[in-house]
Amino acid sequence: MTELYANAKNFYIDGKWVAPSTDTVLDVLNPATEEVITQIAMGTKEDADTAVAAAKAAFPSWSATSREERLSLLEKIVDVYKRRMGDLSATVTAEMGAPNALASKAQVPAGLGHLMTAIEVLKNYEFEQVKGTTVLLREPVGVCAMITPWNWPLNQIWCKVAPALATGCTMVLKPSEVAPLDAVIVAEILHEAGVPSGVFNLVHGDGPSVGSVLSAHPDIDMVSFTGSTRAGILVSKNAADTVKRVSLELGGKSANIVLPDADLEAAAQVAAGACFTNSGQSCNAPTRLLVHEDQHDELVELIKGATATYATGDPQTKGTVLGPLVSKTQFDRVQALIQAGLDEGAEAAVGGLGLPEGLDKGYFVRPTVFTGVTPDMRIAQEEIFGPVLSVIKYSSEEEAIQIANDSEYGLGGAVQSSDPARAFKVASKIRTGMVGLNGAGLDPTAPFGGYKKSGNGREWGEFGFDEFTEVKAVMGYQPA
Repeated sequence: MTELYANAKNFYIDGKWVAPSTDTVLDVLNPATEEVITQIAMGTKEDADTAVAAAKAAFPSWSATSREERLSLLEKIVDVYKRRMGDLSATVTAEMGAPNALASKAQVPAGLGHLMTAIEVLKNYEFEQVKGTTVLLREPVGVCAMITPWNWPLNQIWCKVAPALATGCTMVLKPSEVAPLDAVIVAEILHEAGVPSGVFNLVHGDGPSVGSVLSAHPDIDMVSFTGSTRAGILVSKNAADTVKRVSLELGGKSANIVLPDADLEAAAQVAAGACFTNSGQSCNAPTRLLVHEDQHDELVELIKGATATYATGDPQTKGTVLGPLVSKTQFDRVQALIQAGLDEGAEAAVGGLGLPEGLDKGYFVRPTVFTGVTPDMRIAQEEIFGPVLSVIKYSSEEEAIQIANDSEYGLGGAVQSSDPARAFKVASKIRTGMVGLNGAGLDPTAPFGGYKKSGNGREWGEFGFDEFTEVKAVMGYQPA
């Protein structure tokens, strides 16, 4: 597979693969085997500056292209993307541990979905609106820095790159150094599709060496960041002196409220799937399950049964549902939080510490369901980012809503009820950017983002276009 990543030790800048400024490299590990896949070059301030300069130089011409030109380019990108889906799927499995089925049916198609959505939005997006004698123009925000995570790498790259291209922005991408190889293929796709030189640039590196340079750079007009709340705060601080736009999609600790009239069997399946998919490495995963005290024991038994169907193991093996966590750092953090739950008095009804049975290497975590959890426990307040579900009792609908909102995060949430009107009423009182009713999946045209420490931007669909545009008012317009 190494030959697939022939460009991994170079950066894509100004339309070509170029050598980095230093010979510093980083091993990219397979989290299932703990073996080295290949190495990537690690960038410096000099590399970031070169990439920004290329994007800045390309902006005047690219921002002046027509809707039709951008549509044609996006359609070419889709064609090339489809041809490379096999490579992308194999790469996501290798570098971040997504099982084959998840990689091929969700991780990789997610990127394609954002491209297709961008095409549909661009066809009718209102770059110009006339309101009386005032014309409102939506213009590309400029040169954008994109800093993306490892957990849904293609989803997060394309929900930024696609609308940025569509609105006339140029960009520098710094993907996560933990799972960077899919981004190499993304650059190859864009090159083959004919993206003009300088419009898209790729530099690998860590946060201090490249991420902070991009977020503070005076020639960057916008930073679009997805990652931890801790890192997002640093991005905002670095960007403050240049007063650039900062769009943040950060952590979450979403609540799933099961109302007393819900179908408990269905609710158990929804709860397990929403929490455990991608080995729990989803920022919007509802990891707090709120259940009425009278139904607690019954629902826990159903959850235990549902959890038993989540086979954990080699992501290359057919039938595997949960692969490893992405790194030893993540594994150690999740183990520490499981231990914290036990220390604070919660009980692991399923799972617990250590590797799953039959596994002696890799960063695998046992899918874990905690009972006896109170809202003040660490496992009920901190984002774990692993397959760990905390079951919390409530005695009234009002208390359930209060517990759901008792979080510094506000990204997602869920409500289960047989009464659609009741479910909607409860959802409207949850202080989050998104709420799914009765297992409803994400809508690629709906805004993705959160309240509070979950961020301040909105991605996906038309809302993603809004993020990458500035609004200009031209007054005194006299139509011919």
